[in-house]
Amino acid sequence: MSARAPRRAAPRVETASPAELAARFEQVALVLQGGGALGAYQAGVYEALHEAGIRPDWFAGVSIGAINAAILAGNAPAHRVERLHAFWDLVVQPASPLAWPGALMRDTLGAWPGNGIATWTGALAAVDAIAHGQRGFFEARHTLPFLQPAGSAAATSFYDTAPLKATLERFVDFDRIGRGARLSVGAVNVRTGNVVYFDSSRMKLRAEHIMASGALPPAFPAIEIDGEAYWDGGIVSNTPLQHVLGEQPRRDTLALQVDLWSARGDVPATLPDVFERQKDIQYSSRTRLGTDMVERLQKLRVALAELVRRVPEDDLPPGLLDDVRPWMCDRVHTIVHLIYRAKPYEEQYKDYAFSPLSMRGHWDSGREDMQRTLEHPSYFAPPPRDVGVVTHDIHRLLREAAP
Repeated sequence: MSARAPRRAAPRVETASPAELAARFEQVALVLQGGGALGAYQAGVYEALHEAGIRPDWFAGVSIGAINAAILAGNAPAHRVERLHAFWDLVVQPASPLAWPGALMRDTLGAWPGNGIATWTGALAAVDAIAHGQRGFFEARHTLPFLQPAGSAAATSFYDTAPLKATLERFVDFDRIGRGARLSVGAVNVRTGNVVYFDSSRMKLRAEHIMASGALPPAFPAIEIDGEAYWDGGIVSNTPLQHVLGEQPRRDTLALQVDLWSARGDVPATLPDVFERQKDIQYSSRTRLGTDMVERLQKLRVALAELVRRVPEDDLPPGLLDDVRPWMCDRVHTIVHLIYRAKPYEEQYKDYAFSPLSMRGHWDSGREDMQRTLEHPSYFAPPPRDVGVVTHDIHRLLREAAP
C-alpha cells in the first residue's frame, strides 16, 4: 500500500505589505544586468521599491547595472533616488557642444506622438553617441585606434572613459560602500577570460572597479587593477544572480532581479530585426534558463538536507556526510524577476540611444513594472522551508493570463 502524502495546511491569507514581507528575509539583494542606455529602467524599478519602503542591503550589478548599483550602495537611502536622477540627467546629454543643436531638434521632434518619429529620433541619439559620446560618461577619441601606439588604451578602444571616473567619484561615496549596503560588480579578466566579482565584503572598492565592469570592448578600453586588465562582465555573464545566491554561508534571500534584455522575442522579419534579436539573446545571458537553474539547484540542496536528516547518521557510509554537507541547505530564496520589454519603435541601437526622452521612457517603464509587481504582496514572501525557492515574474503572469 502506498504511503499517504502528508496533509498540507490551507494557505494563510497574507495581509502584510511587501516591505513587511521583505523584512522577514536575512538579506534583500537588488541584482542589475548590463544594457547601456536601457539602465534607466533599473532606476525606475528602484524608485518604486524605495517608495514601497523596501531597502535592499546588497546591490550586485554588471556594466550599467554596476554603475547604478554603485550609486545606490554609495549613498544614504534618503538620497539614492535623487542621485540616480542626477546621474541619468547628466549622461543623456551629448559629450560635444557640436551635437547640441541636433540634440535639441531631436528631442523637440521626439515629443510628438508616433512610432515613426520615435524610431527616427532614437536613431539620431545613437548616431550622436557614436560620433561624440555622452557627457560625464565617454568621449570619442580624435585619432583612430589604428594610428595609436600599440598597447595603449587609445590603440585598443574608440572612446575615452576618463569622464566616467570623475562622474562616479562625484555621485558615489566609496567610503560608505560596505559600511551601509554591500556592493558586488562583475568583470572579466582579459588575460584569463574568467569572470571575477569585485565585492565590498572582501575589498575596498574604487571607481576603477565599477569602470572595469562596464569596459565593453572595443568601444571602451580595459581597466587595469592591481596589474590585471579587465573588461565588461557582460561578455561572459550579464546577470550576477548566481553570484548572489551562491555565496556562503547561504542566507534567506529576497533577490530582485532586474534584466534589460529579453530572451523571448519574435522571429525577425528584416535585417535590422535580426541585429536587435541577436543582441537580445546574447546579452540576456539566457535569463530564464539561468534563473531556472538557480531554482533547481536550491531545491536540490533543500531536498538533500531533508534526505540526510531522515537517515540515521550511523547508516551513512564513512565520509559521505562530509562530502555532501557543502551541498546541503535549509535556506529559502524568493526571486522577483523584472525584464525590460523593448518598445515597438526601438531597434538594435536601443542600448546606446541616449536621450532625455528615451531615458524617461525607460525610467517610467521600470517604475510601472515594479508598481504592478508590488500589487502582489505574496511575491515578496519567503517560501516554505520544504519548498526552498520560488520565482515570480509579473510579465509571465500577464502572459499566462492572456487569452
